[in-house]
Amino acid sequence: MGNMIEVKIPDIGDFKEVEVIEVLVKPGDVVNKEQSLITVESDKASMEIPSSASGTVREVKVRLGDKVSEGSPVLLLEPGASGATQAAPVPAAPPPSAARPPTAPPPPAPPPQPTRPAPASSAAQQEQAVAPLVVNLPDIGDFKEVEVIEVLVKPGDKVAPEQSLITVESDKASMEIPSPAEGVVETLRVKIGDKVSEGAPILVLRPTAGGAATAPASTQPAPEASAATAAAPAIKSPESTAFAVEMGPRPAVGAAGADDATKPHASPSVRRFARELGVDLSTVRGSGPKGRITQDDVREFVKGVMAGATRPLAPAHAPPAGGGLSLNLPAWPNVDFAKFGPIERIELSRIRRISGPNLARNWIVIPHVTNNEDADITELEAFRLQLNSEKNPAKVTLLAFLVKACVATLKKFPDFNSSIDPAGDAIFRKNYYHIGFAADTPNGLVVPVVRDADKKGIFEIAQETAALAAKAREGKLALTDMQGGTFSISSLGGIGGTSFTPIINAPEVAILGVCRSVMKPVWDGKAFVPRLILPLSLSWDHRVVDGASAARFNVHLAQLLADFRRVML
Repeated sequence: MGNMIEVKIPDIGDFKEVEVIEVLVKPGDVVNKEQSLITVESDKASMEIPSSASGTVREVKVRLGDKVSEGSPVLLLEPGASGATQAAPVPAAPPPSAARPPTAPPPPAPPPQPTRPAPASSAAQQEQAVAPLVVNLPDIGDFKEVEVIEVLVKPGDKVAPEQSLITVESDKASMEIPSPAEGVVETLRVKIGDKVSEGAPILVLRPTAGGAATAPASTQPAPEASAATAAAPAIKSPESTAFAVEMGPRPAVGAAGADDATKPHASPSVRRFARELGVDLSTVRGSGPKGRITQDDVREFVKGVMAGATRPLAPAHAPPAGGGLSLNLPAWPNVDFAKFGPIERIELSRIRRISGPNLARNWIVIPHVTNNEDADITELEAFRLQLNSEKNPAKVTLLAFLVKACVATLKKFPDFNSSIDPAGDAIFRKNYYHIGFAADTPNGLVVPVVRDADKKGIFEIAQETAALAAKAREGKLALTDMQGGTFSISSLGGIGGTSFTPIINAPEVAILGVCRSVMKPVWDGKAFVPRLILPLSLSWDHRVVDGASAARFNVHLAQLLADFRRVML
């Protein structure tokens, strides 16, 4: 055991302090040269670190969650019969003038180097702040003709600096290519399946004012380590012939207890997406090239589980029974409807494909309860009509009044303006009031958000909700337009109904449903008088609030709508 090999993190380019997300071996395991030992992940790529020699693992020096860089020790390896043979010849470093041997290909360098059209003059460039910018594939090392496996944006999308645009895959690693600037995508120059190399155009971006990219300094491959290192008890391992192994099946371990399971084949963005939804990728079947798992595969899997059509497969290392929630739902009926008559298959819109799994998750996970209440809005509606008959900056809808009344009610009952800690042992009360409202579009329901509604007046809210609703119908809402909500309103007032159960928009803990107002006879103590009644349906998370609080919330909201002067109190 005196001739131990210390396996270290090889040259992984400019990535520093990458996180260890998987440890694939344990002490006593026999490993082969180039067999994967650990998986590390940066914000742009995940990669498996292979063994530089064959032998028996004696000590693992990293654990899950550790941050490692080039040269960090991974494990101690005792060379076996084959391992000693392969590890013995440690070549001396070639002289500086010698040609570099074909060792490890340089890893992907994440910062792209965009190519701008040559400006005519600095003054013209300043005047034309929105001149189009061609985003090219940056330096990705010695990889040539890598395949585009995902296109993450489309024309019209607004992107932020460092937001991922496409995912490419070589035979060694998958990597996401980020945007160098903030702007709007004008045209795409690539599609799924294209082969691209350094300098290939990805898309044309029109930078927003002040969003032009500043080209970062070119990253150079890390210099080779000198072989003249002083002797140490642990022998420096020979450099690996590859810095990462393809994110597919791992080589079989040659010792007892070998794991025949294959590693899910997915890009970093899909892995993050699956982690957010709590999906074990080993239970998902991929539909992409080489069995790659896509985001649509994850969404369809979640939809199938929630509907009962898909039963989760047991993962390779399943937790003990009783260690978590198992719905154990019966399979969804698989019916050949064509046997009974003519049918037409209509694909779901992108919005419905995205929102469906989220709604199913929210309905299953959140213990929903709905309280119904009637609000007398006779005077409020008369006031609204009076405002619209005058010359005001915007047409006032009932939604603007609802937003202001909800903000006032949330201030009185702050638990409704909170989110539950994922651990389930605390809540986060929010001291800001961003109110989302459901907007019906031809492609499905979206929820734009009015930010800081407590700081805006009725006319300002009316203008903003109208503008956001128009953007929603045109499909031009940015992701930021739909983020950060603390409470939502879903109104069916323009359609009808008397009550319904709106589904809470996680991580919020409550949502207000509103139906069409109707004139009803109400007893005033002396006679029945016609009053305009607005039905309210409040769905709330029973983990955070209880029925008494919900009833008080509804009563207080109805009182504000009946006499809007109370909002100022």
